[in-house]
Amino acid sequence: MPGTEENSRLAARQAVLAWCGNWMRDYMKSYYNEDEEIQRAMLLKEAHTGRVQKIIGELAVHLGLSEEDMALAELIGLLHDVGRFRQFTVYRTFKDHLSEDHAAAGVRLMDDHRLLEGLLPWEQSLVRFAVEWHNKKAIGPAPDACHLGFAKMIRDADKLDIYHVLEPFLPSEDGSGVSSNFIEKFVEGVQCDYTMVGTEDDKKLVRLMWAYDINFAWTLRRIQERGYLEKLIHCLPKGEKVQRGVARLRGYVESKLAEKDDAGFQSSHACENMGEK
Repeated sequence: MPGTEENSRLAARQAVLAWCGNWMRDYMKSYYNEDEEIQRAMLLKEAHTGRVQKIIGELAVHLGLSEEDMALAELIGLLHDVGRFRQFTVYRTFKDHLSEDHAAAGVRLMDDHRLLEGLLPWEQSLVRFAVEWHNKKAIGPAPDACHLGFAKMIRDADKLDIYHVLEPFLPSEDGSGVSSNFIEKFVEGVQCDYTMVGTEDDKKLVRLMWAYDINFAWTLRRIQERGYLEKLIHCLPKGEKVQRGVARLRGYVESKLAEKDDAGFQSSHACENMGEK
């Protein structure tokens, strides 16, 4: 049975999660707009937020995390895209390179509204780090395995749902094919820079290459089971280099699915003992 200290941490994290859940609902609704384009974007991100919170909770269960760490994971899922609502309203785009870094904006928003005030400083650090790095090409230097583990979890949960969100918008060919720099990276199994997308087929490769950035076999298995990758592959233009890239990707997925998942840490409480007080 959990001890008094564990029960106290669990109660504190669940209280912050509940408070932030109520705050987040009001905050998202405050951006509802009579402009149909903005309203569609707000509802899309509101639904995405709910699904990502659920997904990261399921991933936490799969990884065998404690109840208090599951609460922390769900809090990260809840807040990961808090910067999106103002972003689209102001800039009318979700593209960070054409507007602002929505993750950095989200961290500022959490601080401005003191959303994490009920958590200990090292817990706040975990949430900030995970939110800040959830949208980057790669995770920056992490203070410890706990920070890294939670960052990996939110990146996976976010990408799994982005595949779902984008599935109805599978881009058709525009006759331009795949840009040469994109096809070379696809063959090598190297991440593509989405800011350099030049054709509709480039967009498909970017989505496919996300698979190389999935951290847990649990997540990749769900991506595969739902057919997200194969639907994209089916719509790619034919060609020897494309087929080589596809073969490499399928081989990688097969090997990744054989891995045993591990969060990389036993408990986030370990961070407290590493100087994250």
